[in-house]
Amino acid sequence: MSSPDQTTPHSDTIAAHAGVAPDPANGAMTAALQLSTTFEHTADAQTPLGFLYQRQDNPNQQQLESVLARLDGGARTLFFATGMAAGAAVLQALPPGSHLVIADDTYFGYRALITRFLAPHGLRHTVVDATNLDAVRAALATTTALLWVETPSNPRLKVCDLAALATLARGAGARLLVDGTFAPPPLQRPLALGADIVLHSTTKYLNGHGDAMGGALTFASDDDLATACYDVRRMFGSSASPFAAWMTLRGLRTLPVRLERHGANAAAVAAFLAAHPRVMAVHYPGLESHPGHAVAARQMRGYGGMLSFEVHGGRDAALATAQRMRLFTNATSLGSTESLVEHRASIEGADSVSPAGLLRLSVGLEHVQDLIDDLAQALDQ
Repeated sequence: MSSPDQTTPHSDTIAAHAGVAPDPANGAMTAALQLSTTFEHTADAQTPLGFLYQRQDNPNQQQLESVLARLDGGARTLFFATGMAAGAAVLQALPPGSHLVIADDTYFGYRALITRFLAPHGLRHTVVDATNLDAVRAALATTTALLWVETPSNPRLKVCDLAALATLARGAGARLLVDGTFAPPPLQRPLALGADIVLHSTTKYLNGHGDAMGGALTFASDDDLATACYDVRRMFGSSASPFAAWMTLRGLRTLPVRLERHGANAAAVAAFLAAHPRVMAVHYPGLESHPGHAVAARQMRGYGGMLSFEVHGGRDAALATAQRMRLFTNATSLGSTESLVEHRASIEGADSVSPAGLLRLSVGLEHVQDLIDDLAQALDQ
């Protein structure tokens, strides 16, 4: 947890130096992994060294939170065991009876959490197309506590205007939460555009190697909601392990250069798919044909490594295409070095709002021609 100072360097430099500082005891340049579950305190439970119990806080977690706060440009970051745990903490911290406005392409796990688990306990919600500012304005009410959006969204890569949404939320007395999993810093910094909270599934691009799970919330202000989310994490036991924090911190060091390669590969893959006769639609904000391209160009630094496309023939054709892929592995998650494909309607189940013929691609760091060749053979058979 930290606040960025007035001389904060560029995001690339912050990431490259994540957790890198000479250890005063031995000069080691990599942060030590502290696995202790408990820490020495005084007889009356004072903590002169700042730590009491791993579930409340630990050194590796604090190191990661400090870096993420600087990358997002926020006042405080909280690290959680998963992205779902991070999102759940915000919802659990809202006052009883709160009204929530959520984007129609919000990640299906959060939609299920809201509708199946929290709605029976008084959390009310309205689903809206977040790219339609008039619709958002109409959905906001005097009881709205939070406007929850993703941009680009999962899985249709919809892009919403964060600065405009922040203005609408403030006018209604609500906070704006942005799920930035598809576009982490330095690709996008929602807090600089007026958002109040940024949510990350750190499992994805921030870790970047598919070997450590986690989630994070970064707050523009270290306010009452940030404190309430910390209390939820502490009492519900949704803290991440020190090892997950340490691994994520390690992954952050290469984040900017990885994002450049992910983005370049995805742009080439999107252009190839857009020209293929068996492809009905390509959802990638880097394409000028994308309805949110102008907004993305204004608020993003690059367009990321995620895209989705729809094939002619619907579900059966999409499943057959995914099955024929050789370099794109059919697997859940995204943002790692290898390329992945998912048929989102199958993953999401009966309540899915994803088109039956849609395949989501996480474009990895392989040579882009190999990826294009793989897609070509899968589509052409």
